[in-house]
Amino acid sequence: MKQVDGGVCAVKGVRASGIKPGKMGLAIIAAEGSAAGVFTRNKVTAAPLIVTRENLSNNGRLAAVIANSGNANAFTGEQGIADAREMAHILAEQLDVPVELVAVASTGVIGRKLDVEWIREHVCGVVETLDSTPDSSNAAARAIMTTDLVYKESAVELESGVRIGGIAKGSGMIEPNMGTMLSFIYTDASLPADVLEGCLKRSVDKSFNMIVVDGDTSTNDIVLLTATGASSIEPQVEEFQMGLDRVMTELAKMIARDGEGATKLIEAHVRGAKTENDARIAAKTIVRSPLVKSAVFGKDPNWGRVVAAVGYSGADIDQDKISLAFASGDDIVQLVERGNIVDSSTDVPGSLEHIMAQDEIVIMVDIGLGEQSAIAWGCDLTYDYIRINADYTT
Repeated sequence: MKQVDGGVCAVKGVRASGIKPGKMGLAIIAAEGSAAGVFTRNKVTAAPLIVTRENLSNNGRLAAVIANSGNANAFTGEQGIADAREMAHILAEQLDVPVELVAVASTGVIGRKLDVEWIREHVCGVVETLDSTPDSSNAAARAIMTTDLVYKESAVELESGVRIGGIAKGSGMIEPNMGTMLSFIYTDASLPADVLEGCLKRSVDKSFNMIVVDGDTSTNDIVLLTATGASSIEPQVEEFQMGLDRVMTELAKMIARDGEGATKLIEAHVRGAKTENDARIAAKTIVRSPLVKSAVFGKDPNWGRVVAAVGYSGADIDQDKISLAFASGDDIVQLVERGNIVDSSTDVPGSLEHIMAQDEIVIMVDIGLGEQSAIAWGCDLTYDYIRINADYTT
């Protein structure tokens, strides 16, 4: 497996484009094939997700995606559903594809009526620029950004020759539950919808469902996976799963790193848990903890907050068996070994201070009770997070 350039347009059979003239953005991806999706579990579900889930459930295929930024079209009632359907209809006419094969996604402010006329006015221009170049994928990735500071895309080529590529957006309101803010993944493999669904759910659980920026689950979380079949290759499912995991994990880490106001990426490794669920909830609790996140921002080696977070996570633990270490790059500092604090008279304080000053910090916890492990990603909690969200609509 090797990393390749091009995002979604690294994949045969995919064309993309997008515009972002201001706060509003519009992205279009055209590629037909079998498809699967995962969606938010927030009971306040945005209108475009309702429409897309219905289309996907009825057909198991997609021909195109239309996504807007700047307005979530969430908590907008029947009018919101009608507007989402109209978005699909507008693109279906432009591309001459069945409207039921068009997926719709939105991101932005909740509770405001969607400006469908703005979308109608700009669709033609975006469709006219659809292309299969790396710049085209880049344009689509930029178009769906809101508070994101960087666009997010990743692509790989498997040993079989199959390619998998994706774009994503997400910076705030991030603790996904069966999705992330927005992510569109494509492959030129020849695979049916049921195989795609199984692979997608497994990848989401390892990647997007293991990131936390602020602990809020969005109303608009959606991940779509479409297989164009343009390579005519039917890869082994295990190989495809590995490639999909790689792409989605890279996108997930990009989202965590680009959390609103973030200055540091936090990676929490938990092992030695009795169950996989124990490992997952312990890892996510570490990166969710406001006290851990604040300490990381302040470069404060207050490692006791990590132990406390693991203790209240809900995982089965024995405090006399916990081990803890912090790392960055090749530097590792052991802080606790099976419940015993490492002698602070050593050079631990200086080494830990050096690690806390780095841009990426790995927190490693061994619960010491079993064989299960998990990794979660998050970011520090900064003054800028408060500033961004205090005046988000004003």
